Amino acid sequence: MRAERPIRIGVMAYEGCFGAEIFGITDLLRIANHVARRSDVAAGDVFEVSVVARRGALVRVAGGISVGARQWHPGLDTLVVPGFELASAEGLTGSLARWRQETSFLSLVAARGVPVASVCVGAFLLGEAGLLDGRTVTTSWLFARELAARHPRATVDADAMMVADGNVTTTAAFSTVHDLAMHLVTRYAGDQVARSTSRIGLVPDNRDSQAAYVDREVIASTGPRFARSVQRWLVDRLEQPYDLPAMSRAFEVSPRTMLRRFALETGRTPLEFLREARVNAATRLLESTDWRVPEIMERIGYVDPSSFRRLFARQTGMTPGAYRRQFTRTAR
Repeated sequence: MRAERPIRIGVMAYEGCFGAEIFGITDLLRIANHVARRSDVAAGDVFEVSVVARRGALVRVAGGISVGARQWHPGLDTLVVPGFELASAEGLTGSLARWRQETSFLSLVAARGVPVASVCVGAFLLGEAGLLDGRTVTTSWLFARELAARHPRATVDADAMMVADGNVTTTAAFSTVHDLAMHLVTRYAGDQVARSTSRIGLVPDNRDSQAAYVDREVIASTGPRFARSVQRWLVDRLEQPYDLPAMSRAFEVSPRTMLRRFALETGRTPLEFLREARVNAATRLLESTDWRVPEIMERIGYVDPSSFRRLFARQTGMTPGAYRRQFTRTAR
């Protein structure tokens, strides 16, 4: 039976952060405390969870909701940073400037050896605190490219659901607050408590990739105008063979200039984008139709089943059949 003192988890509240990401940690760890006591893993609470902020008072989180918080302090075993409301990367610099005191505190606790973790775009605060350099990290797929651009000394794994690198743990988008909570339960309370907590809370405890959730069209809708135009041209011709000379003529540039400009604006080739767009189209058809995989392949321009399945699995982390089973919504 576990007899040590409770693990002190602090969840940092700050103006504009998501309240659900605060309570996703606090509430799931409370459930884990109950599970640990009932299974005789611990005589008391495994976790002592507190919401902390730079002032021990009410904090206005996203949506104007007030959340009570204690005065923050470095005497924690782990500090969790929730994400914040972010409609587009264009407003990121101004938002981060508001939270200089928060990033200074993050630097302080990390320098004292306290592990820190972020949910979703909370990773940007860790970056401002200088905690991402030299590490492999992740964040929401929607903002992974921006995180990599702002912190070139970090390796951003845009497909990972969660990455633990030393004393810094980063997670993907909004719902990964539960993945992070389960990670903490497994680490400090063990597999048995984690399994029971997962089943009681109906939360997953084995997700490892966000690749299947990525909407490449959303990513493609931002960025420089030339690349967006080329991307739309390719999407309109998914079923046609890739033809670099024809595409270059359509935009009145040479093939060499086409490749150079597209790579400069997107970091990849038009063919790489086309492959991703085809898989993205396939995922939508798997979700919304009952077409067989060969029919879907024909619609998006693939004739070789083995190459299509390899590409699909590489991009989504699962087979077409497994994807359809997980994401198809059936009427009840």
